[in-house]
Amino acid sequence: MNAVGELLSESGVREMIGWLVHVIEAAGALIIFAGTVWAFARFATTGLRRRSLIGEFNKIRLSLGRFLVLGLEFQLAGDVLRTAVAPSFTEIGQLAAIAAIRTVLNFFLTREIAQERAEIERDQKEPAPRPATP
Repeated sequence: MNAVGELLSESGVREMIGWLVHVIEAAGALIIFAGTVWAFARFATTGLRRRSLIGEFNKIRLSLGRFLVLGLEFQLAGDVLRTAVAPSFTEIGQLAAIAAIRTVLNFFLTREIAQERAEIERDQKEPAPRPATP
């Protein structure tokens, strides 16, 4: 069999897709890792500079949530790609379960991000309280 025939064979396609899945899942893991390191660094530097983290804490959580959502999307893409070539019913069932769990997790993360963003915007729009005058 020639090189083109081997590349187009099912085993060749499976091998290529297996490699792509590893790349995509590694990218998702790196995104989550980078977001975690960034959030920790920001949390630590904010904590060292200020006594109160209340104002910055929600912003840090919001940014970390965005990294988590993006990383989970990459992980789900890898799972979908894994079942692209002649999936068995077991693989389809596993993909459905994984997709359902990650979709629910993604939904709640996205909802929390939206709530945090609205809270931050509301806090920024509220005028500072006036001191009481005697």
